[in-house]
Amino acid sequence: MLWGRAAGRCQKCNLVLSWDPHTKADANLAEAAHIIGFSNDGPRPERDIPEHMINDISNLMLLCRLCHTPIVDVKEKEFTVERLRQMKRAHEDRVERVTAIGQERGSHILLYGASVGEHNPQVSYQVAAPALVPDDRYPASRTPLSLSMNSSFRDRTEEFWKIEAQHLSTMVAQQVIPRLRQGDIEHLSVFAVAPQPLLVLLGHLICDINYAARVYQLHREPPGWAWQDHPNGFAYSVERPNGARGQPALILALSAHVADERIFAKIGADAAIWRVTILQPNNDYLKSAAQLQMFRELIRPLLDEIKDRYPPGTILNAFPAAPVSICVELGRAIQPKAHMPLRLWDQNNDLGGFVKALDINMQYGDCKDPAGHFVPCNPREE
Repeated sequence: MLWGRAAGRCQKCNLVLSWDPHTKADANLAEAAHIIGFSNDGPRPERDIPEHMINDISNLMLLCRLCHTPIVDVKEKEFTVERLRQMKRAHEDRVERVTAIGQERGSHILLYGASVGEHNPQVSYQVAAPALVPDDRYPASRTPLSLSMNSSFRDRTEEFWKIEAQHLSTMVAQQVIPRLRQGDIEHLSVFAVAPQPLLVLLGHLICDINYAARVYQLHREPPGWAWQDHPNGFAYSVERPNGARGQPALILALSAHVADERIFAKIGADAAIWRVTILQPNNDYLKSAAQLQMFRELIRPLLDEIKDRYPPGTILNAFPAAPVSICVELGRAIQPKAHMPLRLWDQNNDLGGFVKALDINMQYGDCKDPAGHFVPCNPREE
């Protein structure tokens, strides 16, 4: 019963106790610890407890050796009876809640990270996995789908975009798409930190799965990936061009303001600008899954509206200043053949502002690899 209620994990540090975390070999790493000591000379003795209750499950905790040792040390005064009982209750309550999630609610965790400036973010399974539980899901596998390359190139070079885009496209084509088509993966949970054009590309590469995916956002406060409460009164707004008939541009001014002049400098003073924004753009505005859903419901009709203004083959220039999950969802919204080709621009202060990064959804013959998989086209001048 003790093993069952603890789910085979240490009730203090949550270490799995049925196999060695280093060798992965089967092993029994568990020790049963008394909350109220069975000896008057040991820790936490109580003379009035009935003898038959000493070894009752209510007085026992399942622990690993490292956690058991300080608990039995009489000098460790911090481990009171009440504190240990609270640890036991909290662990067993969590086990009951998590194991109540239905078998059909499994989700494969997809991790992607790429260098952002001088930073090389690490997206880990251990940090991402807990975000699934509040959504009534659980990791379908202990092994995530990891698409990161850990390239030494930085996003100020052309080589970075070519190499990262090719690598990401190949990894999705090899690791994700076949398993989705075979039914081995029924749902994805996406955790990504990368330059915004690559996040849009990631979303576009997995768009075939429609909405059998949940995209998560890394929050600063409180830190973590789990979705938070929805802010009251939140709304997106769309600003449309006032008669301009030049090259079309889509600005996502959500994390920061983006002045029209910065766009004119890149694609011409007659650029036709569509802007998706909020009342006060900032880095931390995106808190809830409902805000992301609102963006999904807005962006696809807007892409259709822009497409209807222009002849087939017209490129839509995209200038994102948005959270990571918004960029992934923008990519998922773009349907091959149904929507315009997209030219993604990246803000790079070292290079003086926006620079062309990637073209996606192009219909050129050289946009497939020899195996027939989609490969994003390199930026090119018309």
